[in-house]
Amino acid sequence: MKLPNGEKAYVAEEKITHFLLCHSHEYGQSRARFFSRFGFHLDRWQEFADALIIHGTRYDVIEIEESNSGVKYVVNGAIETPDGRNPLVKTVWIVDTGTDTPRLITAHPIRK
Repeated sequence: MKLPNGEKAYVAEEKITHFLLCHSHEYGQSRARFFSRFGFHLDRWQEFADALIIHGTRYDVIEIEESNSGVKYVVNGAIETPDGRNPLVKTVWIVDTGTDTPRLITAHPIRK
């Protein structure tokens, strides 16, 4: 199955600028190093957001987890990057209770 309502999926600017591409964030810095190596940068955060949405809607959901706050969906696949190397990445999305819109929770590399 695909991410439900994928056409509505969104990535908050802060998720990218304050975490996924933030080299000073305690937990995000390793992800920032990883994604930056493939050409994603803070000054073009929307380019990264768009790539994450494409990733989340292109591949099948591999895991679903229901919780009090909503339903989480895990998607694995290659992400299109500015440098064209397209590494394997896991994205995690949530459709919050009472909504029908998937939003990105996190993204990280898939280790081989």
